[in-house]
Amino acid sequence: MSDGAEVDPAELHPLARLPEDWEVVLARAGEPRFRARQVFRWLHAQGQHSPTEMTNLPRPLRQQLTSETLDVPAAVGSVHRAEDGTRKLVLELDGARVECVLIPMTRPAGEAKDADLAALPDDDDDVADDAPRSQRVTLCLSTQYGCAMGCVFCASGRAGLVRGLRAEEIVAQVQIARRHLEPGEHLRNLVFMGMGEPLHHYDETARALRVLTHADGLDLSPRRITVSTVGLVPGIRRLGRDFSGKIGLAVSLHAPNDAVRAQIVPMNQRYSVADILAALAEYPLPRRRRITIEYTLIAGVNDRPEHAEELARVLRRLRVKVNLIPMNAVAGAGLEGSPPERVAEFRERVARAGLSCFVRVRRGDDVSAACGQLAYSGPLVDPARLRGVGRASREP
Repeated sequence: MSDGAEVDPAELHPLARLPEDWEVVLARAGEPRFRARQVFRWLHAQGQHSPTEMTNLPRPLRQQLTSETLDVPAAVGSVHRAEDGTRKLVLELDGARVECVLIPMTRPAGEAKDADLAALPDDDDDVADDAPRSQRVTLCLSTQYGCAMGCVFCASGRAGLVRGLRAEEIVAQVQIARRHLEPGEHLRNLVFMGMGEPLHHYDETARALRVLTHADGLDLSPRRITVSTVGLVPGIRRLGRDFSGKIGLAVSLHAPNDAVRAQIVPMNQRYSVADILAALAEYPLPRRRRITIEYTLIAGVNDRPEHAEELARVLRRLRVKVNLIPMNAVAGAGLEGSPPERVAEFRERVARAGLSCFVRVRRGDDVSAACGQLAYSGPLVDPARLRGVGRASREP
């Protein structure tokens, strides 16, 4: 399904329909236009999937809706709780098994106040949020079953791509996650940083974003949503154009130059560091917003002092913040995260050059829920084929 193509709204899953899609579907049954928003509100604002409970709808319409598959197209296979309160939900979908992660914003003891937990959107004062920090939760969600990008430090990338998730399956992760909030918790941020490359699967990602941010549904602020990409330039430009730059953008750069990046990010064969930086310079950032640059520190690969200094130079003209991510353990990768002293030195050099630079705190790594650890239960792709996987993926 292409979000920009002519699609019969009746062919969309109910959870992927926007109010205007519901208008078309319900008009065929002779229902007035306002019913569309009522149904949409029940499904998304209220999280109600039983037509018999949609009490402000007339009985004939409720009966008609029983023929629709209104249920969330996913089931929770298991829940893994980390010592720090992070919860990884393993979801069973149609021929897919994906993971999403609930990350409480509670700051662990001893953590610096300016530590950036998960490359979250900037905490803008003009975005209303009455919940105290201790009750705020971020959801890291997935857009694909596996990933075609082949990044050597990522479990999903090493597995290869099985299929992309449909818009309703992305939305379902949010609805299911809300049911797993603990007393007093509030879902505050969404980060599209789980399994898969969101911009490699753009149409479904974009439709899910429109559903999740719609004023008649969950009404999530675009400023509380971040989409992460390995650097698919056409997708970056399209995201900026379609959402006027209001959706937060995080870019997995991981190296300051092509020579280093090509060793760990196969997609660099298609989009160079210069290509990516040019796209970021054109991204229509709203006032006070920044792009997040994600940089996984791998011992002996991209963590030398000269790498830090070069990174600062290539980013100096952009409105960015840098998140350093000491590589988390990934089975079979044959790589290790940089030691703490090297991480600290790298951060100091970047910060000294005038860039905001943070070290991401590990969350949920004891249940394999940390950055780069989400994976599916199928066989891994041979590491020797990783570059081929990246080159073979289609143009986004």
